[in-house]
Amino acid sequence: MRGFLGRAGLAAVLLLAPLAPVAPAAAVGKEAGAEAAAASVTAAEAAADWTPPLSTRGRWIVDANGNRFKLRSGNWHGASGTWNGSGSTEDDANHHAGENSGRVPLGLDRAPMAEIVSGFQEIGINSIRLPFSNEMIHDDRPVTDRAVAANPWLRGRTPLQVYDAVVRALTDAGLAVILNNHTNTTRWCCGVDGNERWNASRSTGAWENDWLFMARRYQDNKRVVGADLYNEVRRSVWDDPNWGLGDDHDWFAASQHVADRILTEADPDLLIIVEGINWTGIPVDGFAHGRPTLEPVRRLSHTLVDSGKLVYSAHFYDYTGPNHSGATGLGETSDPRYRDLGPAELTDVVNRQALYVAAEQDQHFTAPVWISEFGVGGREETGAAPRAWFENFVDNLIRADADFAYWPLVGWHENRKGNGWALLHWDSAGHRMGVYDGDDWRAGAWTRLVRAQGRTGPVAPVADWSMLSPDHGDFVASRRMRALPDWNPGARKAVCPDGQRLLGLSHTGSRGLCADVSTGPLGNPAGAHEVVVDERHVAPGQDWASGYTKLQCADGQFLTGYSVRGAAVSAVLCTAAPAGALGTSGRTVWFDRSDNRGASPQGGDFAHGHYKGQCANDEYLAGIAYTGRLGSSRTPDALYCRKLG
Repeated sequence: MRGFLGRAGLAAVLLLAPLAPVAPAAAVGKEAGAEAAAASVTAAEAAADWTPPLSTRGRWIVDANGNRFKLRSGNWHGASGTWNGSGSTEDDANHHAGENSGRVPLGLDRAPMAEIVSGFQEIGINSIRLPFSNEMIHDDRPVTDRAVAANPWLRGRTPLQVYDAVVRALTDAGLAVILNNHTNTTRWCCGVDGNERWNASRSTGAWENDWLFMARRYQDNKRVVGADLYNEVRRSVWDDPNWGLGDDHDWFAASQHVADRILTEADPDLLIIVEGINWTGIPVDGFAHGRPTLEPVRRLSHTLVDSGKLVYSAHFYDYTGPNHSGATGLGETSDPRYRDLGPAELTDVVNRQALYVAAEQDQHFTAPVWISEFGVGGREETGAAPRAWFENFVDNLIRADADFAYWPLVGWHENRKGNGWALLHWDSAGHRMGVYDGDDWRAGAWTRLVRAQGRTGPVAPVADWSMLSPDHGDFVASRRMRALPDWNPGARKAVCPDGQRLLGLSHTGSRGLCADVSTGPLGNPAGAHEVVVDERHVAPGQDWASGYTKLQCADGQFLTGYSVRGAAVSAVLCTAAPAGALGTSGRTVWFDRSDNRGASPQGGDFAHGHYKGQCANDEYLAGIAYTGRLGSSRTPDALYCRKLG
């Protein structure tokens, strides 16, 4: 949620400007009613017209029939906590914006659950990001009667049991649900609050076990479609998170590991959503600081055991910025906020930080991008800059045909006054105030967003490109090889996902590139493989790298993995192909002194700063050559690329 230091003090820094002229109430109400009706029809059609589970094809999310499913989502917060962290949890004043969720999704004290869910559909929502805390899972204290006053049938239940009921109501209505691990402890996010990382207030092992528990709990409900692994990973008082350093703060490694565990040990149907890093550095002018978001993905991307399950996500709010924490006063810097950027500059920044992942095709990082949080104040937001930012940001979402989730959907109001950020508010008497009531300036932009004409219908399968990064340990993306004994004990092993073949390697750095381009999934159903540690398959008279040690697959096999000890090549993993799938004519690709990847290589820069060799799209990798001469580290120097059959 909402930037490095949250929304504390936000009101003090809004840029105030006169409201734009308002049309007569009757006209506004009529127009808003028409917008609401159109959005409601859109949502109803969407809810009835998709088949779970969901997966991905390139940059698109698709349903079980291969039809595009655009996440037009909203966040229904509360179960992860609204308490600000000091004072009694029973006092509303100690909760964000005075809204006390009572450890359950907000609003259950004010409106029947069915009414809230129906409200989501009325405004064009087809999916819900449903935050929870790790504490919520283990909290066996019944919720208070007050917290569920409008839903008395929930009295006496624990927060998790109420969460169960909410999931069931949403999915019974046809909505997709994405489980979101928002915080470790049940409290408002996101500052320096003990919830900065997945393991800030609990161990990584306990966090992983909680995810397995949640994934298994909803495994039979196929409209529970995704696992959003952790919210807004950011700096603690003393330490930054990182992307790929291999330590206890490595968000790339932690998310990769738990994702594979969820898919292999709990529910293979779930989408895995990985948010970029929300903040690093000290927010003081003169010190390094910034919001990396998804920029590190360009150089180091996830490869899951199941291709077609990865979605990346990012958050954007007007008061934060590429290098601005969102704070006012303590933690505030002179860096521009997103609302300070003009339309063209905002587009460039959002593309650089997030949307490029979906826009650039046939890269190792290509995946759908879900903007899983964005939002702005409502009726009482008179600032010209936040209003302009919201309009411009919506334009960017429409232009990119991006998946999105508004924050938040539900809020409180009294006499039409309150927090204002939500799209739907209820007062203590159960009266609803909505974005389409005729007096909310966001209605036009919201309608443009939910009714935007984007891609629909069937999405053809695309080639998968995958990075292997055994930087700090094994990187085995093959379900089949994970189930078998260690094929090279003591070495770091890297294996392509089942059905893909190894196409590229780096000279140093031990990185690899896999793909199923030109062939689709390739492999022998019998699953035969061979570990090669010598030149047994180099035929007499066919020395393709004279003077170098060659690890080569037999005819009819292709390379799917490799192992290293330190920097040195240790072995290659060869997998049998169906009869006739592989040719035997080959060429040597040297890359020990420069890149050698062809004129227009696909797959992206899978080993930034290192020389790379790559076979062509109509080839397969059949061998690796290295030298053991004095001064060499026995790293790959040449590839043996053979034509496909």
